[in-house]
Amino acid sequence: MELVAIYRTISPLFRRRRMKRFYRLFRPSAQTRLLDIGGLPHTWTTEGGEAAFPVTLVNLRFPNREDAGAGRFTAVEGDAAHLPFIDGSFDIVFSNSVIEHMETWERQQAFAAEARRVAASLWIQTPARCFPLEPHFLAPFFHFLPRRIQSRLARRFTLWGLLTRPGPAQVEKVLSEIRLLTLRELRQLFPDCAILRERFMGLTKSYVVVRGIGQTA
Repeated sequence: MELVAIYRTISPLFRRRRMKRFYRLFRPSAQTRLLDIGGLPHTWTTEGGEAAFPVTLVNLRFPNREDAGAGRFTAVEGDAAHLPFIDGSFDIVFSNSVIEHMETWERQQAFAAEARRVAASLWIQTPARCFPLEPHFLAPFFHFLPRRIQSRLARRFTLWGLLTRPGPAQVEKVLSEIRLLTLRELRQLFPDCAILRERFMGLTKSYVVVRGIGQTA
């Protein structure tokens, strides 16, 4: 589990570096309209950024709706595969580690189509399937195993299982909702976008799909 321990230590560093990269590439202003799919306010209050632009947060549900919808934040309950907004409602669609939770290839296609529909500029980050450590279960090579083997190993042979002590039903629920994407699949989903790589120890850890860099309000 040495790789797992190292990964958990550096993960916050990756998040900070990722946000700095976002601000550098898109240069959002106070007038920028941003939609964060699957996010919460702390992404925008803890990682800085000079412009306090309005942020709309969309989630299936919010742990605390009042906090999520306070100040410059608007909280909207909705499905990322069927966004409740008209075309071009936002300047930027932003999403970190959400599209891999869309359960099926068909819902991932719907997510990509909706994101591209409601904004000209995109920032969509997702873990790379080729990376040897599965980022949700925190176990090396776990995601390359057949589903029936994953079900048997998840509770006792992954760090997630050892820490959360899930029941069989919870294991199956988490397994059913995660579908990591390959580079080829991302290119199919976002044919008019560039794809950046985040690396760890020389390996591609995650991808970031971008469109419309520097063209926001």
